[in-house]
Amino acid sequence: MRLFVSALVLACAGTGVVPAHAHDPARQVLAAGDGWASAGPGTSGGAKAPAGNVHVVRTRAELVRALAAPGPRIIKVRGVIDANTADDGTPLRCQDYETDGYTQAAYFAAYDPAVWGWEREPEGPLEEARKASAKKQEATIALDVPGDTTIIGHGRGAGITGGSLRIHNARNVIVRDLTFRDTRDCFPQWDPTDNSPGSPPGNWNSLYDSVSVQRSENVWVDHSTFTDQPNPDSAQPLHFGRPYQVHDGQLDITNGADLVTVSRNVFAEHGKTMLIGSSNSSTVDPGKLRVSVHHNVFRDVLERAPRVRFGQVHVYNNLYEGAQTYSWGVGVQSQVYAQNNFVRGIAPEEVVYNWGGTRITDVGNLANGRPLSFVDAHNAAFPDKALGTDAGWTPTLNRGLEPAHRIRHLKAGAHR
Repeated sequence: MRLFVSALVLACAGTGVVPAHAHDPARQVLAAGDGWASAGPGTSGGAKAPAGNVHVVRTRAELVRALAAPGPRIIKVRGVIDANTADDGTPLRCQDYETDGYTQAAYFAAYDPAVWGWEREPEGPLEEARKASAKKQEATIALDVPGDTTIIGHGRGAGITGGSLRIHNARNVIVRDLTFRDTRDCFPQWDPTDNSPGSPPGNWNSLYDSVSVQRSENVWVDHSTFTDQPNPDSAQPLHFGRPYQVHDGQLDITNGADLVTVSRNVFAEHGKTMLIGSSNSSTVDPGKLRVSVHHNVFRDVLERAPRVRFGQVHVYNNLYEGAQTYSWGVGVQSQVYAQNNFVRGIAPEEVVYNWGGTRITDVGNLANGRPLSFVDAHNAAFPDKALGTDAGWTPTLNRGLEPAHRIRHLKAGAHR
């Protein structure tokens, strides 16, 4: 028996998994040294849950009940849960959340820049009705995750469509082997004053991340897939000359969250992918936001892979491919250490973007198989936004670190 267990531990080396109960992936814990979430007390989720605290869920209502049940808890998701459903299982459309006289047509008519102008954000009865309608949707699709919880896919194809897992004010949470699809905001807000450099004026802004981590510690998100399909923003129409964006982040880590490992996931066909840090003026983020992002695939995501403020963030052994505006966003007081990543099909000068930061370490990375400093490429292309090349720290919690050339054929995401 001892030889069997030892062999199993060796087989799991480099995967970020220690087989606490080899027969049940739901009881696996994060291995020592596997990124920032292994620091402090480590991350075990619901591994210690008694048999009575293990729940198999197939519907939104069952998931809500399991999340509210005593912990520690293990929640096994079987099949695909549609979060836009009533407690009795009735599917809900965007129109079902509308209240106080809101309709999309009325909103468009009221805040058309030809009528409203470009100088101020929407206000008045229809904007209040939009907010109230959004609150109704939020009450349905926002799924609050308490501490000492493991949520894991149970069987092939398990996932959550249209839902927002909120790991807020919690400690010790594991999310694994799920496919998150189309976390859609039915009620995006038009903001004519939201002007991005080099873009036309105005933007549509949405809420709801597929997974949101706030004010929480020791969180591990692993082997999951994040996609907007079958409803990508690229298929949305233009309104007021701007894309009608109905998705926010896929995985955002903000508001003083700390000690997080994001490993072996796929992030695909999305805009604002992963934000680490709340705002440039946050008073709760400094000293927090220690995050490891490793062995993930970022495919055809436009930006934020990740965008960082304040945190010590180790970005290593990830595969980047497809159309991107930028990958590593270097924000205020951020300390990004980008190591041994493989970047394919992206212009080198577009990998890094300076969002008000000063420095980033960039070592061992490959562009289409060739060694290249993406910071040097950025600095040459944008000398007025040049960055220093020393993030000021050296990661030590880097279990499974490997040369970048081994990442070119990386397979990640929820198991099929």
